[in-house]
Amino acid sequence: MTGFYIHVPFCDKKCSYCDFYSIESVGLIERYVDTVIREIERRADTVPGPITSVFFGGGTPSLLSPLQLQRIIDTILRETRITSDAEWTMECNPGTVSLSSLTAYRSSGINRLSFGVQSIHADELTFLDRIHTADQAFEAVDLARRAGFDNVNVDVMFALPNQSAEKLSATLDQILRLEPDHVSAYSLIYEPGTPLYARMKKGLVVPESEEHDAELYALVIERLVSAGYEQYEVSNFSRNGATCRHNLTYWHGLPYVSVGPSAHGFVGDVRYWNLRSLTAWTEAVDKGELPEANRERLTQFDKIVELAFLTLRADGVPLSKFHRDYGIDVVAALGPQLGYWLDAEFVTLNAQTLRLTSKGYAVCDELTVKLVGAIESALLAS
Repeated sequence: MTGFYIHVPFCDKKCSYCDFYSIESVGLIERYVDTVIREIERRADTVPGPITSVFFGGGTPSLLSPLQLQRIIDTILRETRITSDAEWTMECNPGTVSLSSLTAYRSSGINRLSFGVQSIHADELTFLDRIHTADQAFEAVDLARRAGFDNVNVDVMFALPNQSAEKLSATLDQILRLEPDHVSAYSLIYEPGTPLYARMKKGLVVPESEEHDAELYALVIERLVSAGYEQYEVSNFSRNGATCRHNLTYWHGLPYVSVGPSAHGFVGDVRYWNLRSLTAWTEAVDKGELPEANRERLTQFDKIVELAFLTLRADGVPLSKFHRDYGIDVVAALGPQLGYWLDAEFVTLNAQTLRLTSKGYAVCDELTVKLVGAIESALLAS
């Protein structure tokens, strides 16, 4: 599996909690498209194998016109090898789509949509600086189905200030009525450098307690699992096998090439990240340079440790891979604490995989630290 990520750094209005690079200068989109096409052409020979997933993230990729999107897609198809069954995802703001735009996106090859719904409550949407209403979110998912999309994700956010279990339940009720194929549920994070973080530091916003956050997370898991969704990562749930192939590429430690300002890529043992400025990124591409801010080479030790915590947080640690490729017996490395995890029903264990349960996902951070420590000790002892 190989992923390809395109960062589209434009928003009608930047959300106060978001720390991804984006700007509100939508008049620069056409120049951006010209430039990202040239970066794709420049990076094409670095793609290590047939691409199995393409992901347009942002920002708000649905601000691209169908023609602009088609130009980028045509370049990817021309310059790289894509599997015939590749997953093509596009993130969308519910307030920026129409039946005609969604139909055009589907005709261009996009086969998976991700809508940032977050909440059905007007006060919560206003707090988050979302530009859509609940009705627009419902309509967007309906329009996506009418446009022919059979793989739709909906994002939900919880642990907002003063959010009660009843309020979150009402959002989940409406989300489940939409019957999305996939749900991503995220706790509100106060990221340094964001307007929301600044408001928190001034005492204008008070984060929910860790205890209440955990209660709301447990509610999310219970509601989604009972509705037939499988949890396959800390924040991600799917039904009928509609896992996000692109995200699994990240979580399985597999290669992905990324383009656009601030985009991060990982190929071979090298991780790179592009300049976090549309202007600087454009100037570098115009000069014929790779628009990177920096890159780092991961050691074998780094890659093994990273794979351990990524897979534990996702669909399970592949025991045979660790034993075959790295000579590590994960079960032996964990020792007696694995027995405690099993007794506490934090994990399940079979010959192939050590995997978190719903109870385990709730204490994932603690278990991850212990797993990483055990893997590091095993590596240092070998």
